[in-house]
Amino acid sequence: MSQSSPPLSQSAVLERTRAAGQGHLLSTWDTLSPADQRHLAAELAAVDFALVQELAALLSRPSGGGSLPALEPPELFPLERSAQQRQRAAEAIEIGRRRLSEGRIGFLLVAGGQASRLGYEGPKGAFPIGPVSGRLLFDFFARRLLAAQARHGFRASWYVMTSPGNHAETQACFERNAWFGLAKDQVFFFSQAMLPALDLQGRILLSAPGRLFLAPNGHGGVLDGLRRSGALAHLRERGIETLSYFQVDNPLAPPADPLFLGLHHAERSEMSTKVVSKRDAGEKVGVIGRIDGQVGCIEYSDLPAALRDARDDSGRLLFRAGNLAIHALEVGFIERLTHSGLDLPWHVAKKRMKVVGPNGQPAEVEGAKFETFVFDALGKAQRSLTLEVERELEFSPVKNKDGEDSPASCQRDLCRLHAGWAQRTGRALPTGRVGGFPRVEIDPLVAESAEEFARASDLAPRQVGDGHLYTR
Repeated sequence: MSQSSPPLSQSAVLERTRAAGQGHLLSTWDTLSPADQRHLAAELAAVDFALVQELAALLSRPSGGGSLPALEPPELFPLERSAQQRQRAAEAIEIGRRRLSEGRIGFLLVAGGQASRLGYEGPKGAFPIGPVSGRLLFDFFARRLLAAQARHGFRASWYVMTSPGNHAETQACFERNAWFGLAKDQVFFFSQAMLPALDLQGRILLSAPGRLFLAPNGHGGVLDGLRRSGALAHLRERGIETLSYFQVDNPLAPPADPLFLGLHHAERSEMSTKVVSKRDAGEKVGVIGRIDGQVGCIEYSDLPAALRDARDDSGRLLFRAGNLAIHALEVGFIERLTHSGLDLPWHVAKKRMKVVGPNGQPAEVEGAKFETFVFDALGKAQRSLTLEVERELEFSPVKNKDGEDSPASCQRDLCRLHAGWAQRTGRALPTGRVGGFPRVEIDPLVAESAEEFARASDLAPRQVGDGHLYTR
C-alpha cells in the first residue's frame, strides 16, 4: 500500500485501476452495494500500483539455477569468554547502563499477529501466559520496562507495531489495563502496511466481493512503518538513538539488556543480533552467518546438509547461531534504509488461495504473497555485532498451540527458571507442577536474574492456587 497520496475521486480511482492493468477488479462493480463500492474504492486508492508492478515482475524471475552463495559462520561474542572478553563485557555493561540512564534507548515491540493459532481470539500480545499470575504477554514486557526504569532512572518510550487486523484491539487492551502501569504518552502505536496478493500473472486478487486480498508486508515492514507513522521523528524528538527490537511471542526477551546495548554501542554497530546455540543440527531455525561475505540470516531450508551438520574441532556445530529475532538498531540506520522506500529484498510465498474470481464466484487459485524480513537489514549495516546468550534465560517463544514453542512449553520454561532461582535461595517450593517443574513465577519488577532475586530475601511468595507468585 502506498505511504500517502492526495484524495482521488471515485471515478479517478477506477480509471487509475484500469490504467494499471487491474480492471478485472471492477468486473462486478455494478453488482456491489454503494457501501461495498466505497470500501473497494478506498482500498484501491491506497494501492501503490508501481510497487504491484515491481512485485509482479518477481513472479516471472527464474527460481534457482544460479550459483550457491558462499556461507560462513559468523563472528560471535560468545558465552564462553576469554579473560579479555570478560573485561570487554564488564565495560560494555557500564556503557549500556549509561545509555539507558541517558534515555538514548527506545523499545520496539513487533506485535502484529493474532492468537487464533493458539485458540484465542485477539492480538497475540493479549494472550495470558503467566503460569501463576495469568499475566498477558504485553504485561510481561511492560513490567520489564517498568523494572528497567526503576533500575536505571529513565522514562521508557515504547513503540508497538500492530497490524490493521489487530490495531484497534491492541489499543483497547492497553486502555483496559491502564497501559500496564506506564503512562499513555510512553506508548506509540503504529501499524504495518498491507500488500495485495497476486495471482501468478500479476493480477491483484479479491478475498470477497469488493474486498482486496491483503496480507502484511512482513516483519521487515516495521522499519517502513516507523517512518510512515512519524515514529522516527518522534524518536528524534526524544533524543533516542538506538532501538531495542523484540517480538511479542517471547516473554523471556529482555528489552533493556545493558550488555547487549553496550556492546552494540561500543562496536559502533548499526544493527546487532542475539543468538542461542541450536539444540541440534536438525532444529528448524534460521542461523546468523555470512552470506557471500555479508552478515545475514540463513534460512534452515537454505543451509546445505553438509554445512548444517558440520562441526568445529571442539565438536560444536559450525552453524549453531540460532536467530532469536532480538536486535538493536541505530535510528540513523533505519532512516537510511527507509529514505526512498524500504530498501530490503522482497520474499515471495506462493500457495493455493481461496479467492473470489472476476465473475464474483468463489475460486481457488495459485497465488503469491510478498514479505520483507527485518534480518535482511543486517546485510545493509556497515558494522554488525552478534551476541550469544543462554536459551534458558532469553528464549521461549509462543508460536504453536501444542508441543514445543507453545504456551505449555513457555510456561514450563518460566517455571523451570523461576523455581531454580527460588530453590537456590532456600525458599520452599509449591506443590503445583508445570511440565514437571514447581509452579513458581517471579514478577520482572522483583527480579530479572538469579542474583537480583537473591537480594530480595525478605520477599515472601503469594499463594495463588497451587503456585507461588513473587510480586510487588
